[in-house]
Amino acid sequence: MINQEFSSMFDLLKAFPDEQTCINHLEELRWNGNVVSPFDPSSKIYNCKGNKYKCKNTGKYFNVKTDTIFDNTKMPLQKWFLAIWIVTSHKKGISSLQLSRDLDITQKSAWFMLQRIRNCFGIDNDAELDNEVEADETYVGGKNKNRHSDKKIKNSQGRSSKDKTPVVGMVERNGKLTARKVDNVQAETLTKEIIKNVKESATLYTDEWLGYKGVARIYDHSVVKHNQGEYVNGRIHTNTIEGFWSLLKRGIFGIYHFTSKKHLQKYVDEFVFRYNTRSDSESNRFNLLLSNIENRLTYKELING
Repeated sequence: MINQEFSSMFDLLKAFPDEQTCINHLEELRWNGNVVSPFDPSSKIYNCKGNKYKCKNTGKYFNVKTDTIFDNTKMPLQKWFLAIWIVTSHKKGISSLQLSRDLDITQKSAWFMLQRIRNCFGIDNDAELDNEVEADETYVGGKNKNRHSDKKIKNSQGRSSKDKTPVVGMVERNGKLTARKVDNVQAETLTKEIIKNVKESATLYTDEWLGYKGVARIYDHSVVKHNQGEYVNGRIHTNTIEGFWSLLKRGIFGIYHFTSKKHLQKYVDEFVFRYNTRSDSESNRFNLLLSNIENRLTYKELING
């Protein structure tokens, strides 16, 4: 089943027509015939009835959904599988309103499902980059000029983060991308993020923002001067990462309309995941996420703060 290709939603429903086929697929992905207790990985396991197992060392019962995004869910796994398929295959994502209509569930349930799924997307947002790497920052939030006069925020133009949230990103050309929400775009913050994700052997391309000045001591660093109308100078440009920013913003503003600072990183992780798996088949992308679902998020955690 793992190697089976699902090239459409119809193929997915045909492969997983009921709860048991979904459970079998999860067990194959998670354990591959060697069941491991989520309470004590070293414990002997007893096979019980009804897809249940017992951990000998702790005496606790569990199943393949325990300590995953499916833990304690009342939603059929087939609907979860459909939600994962949709959110990983749609280039710009899907809103909770649209997902609620597609799955015939409430908008609240769809939002909770999407947030639990997004909580797993970070698995592909920690790549170590080398060779030719572009770095850039962007701001996510409404434009001041589009606000009503009584909601405009003073001195919020340019790189101000008063009403917007800065995100810094790095991409290896023809390779992977990583992006993180940051508190500011000052030199100390940007240098720290770049060092964390980019090897010293890399060639780094940025724009002329002063926040990148310090990286010249560490990397072979070249600058494209946007303030002089220069966007490409031979191999020096940041067009790749800027293309990703366009995709991210079109998705957020066009599909989700609004994201809070608290949840923004999860949305960034979602777009990074799709970018980094752009060459994978849809079934491989689907199985990759299903293989990394041991990251349960409660509703209380989501709404607090």
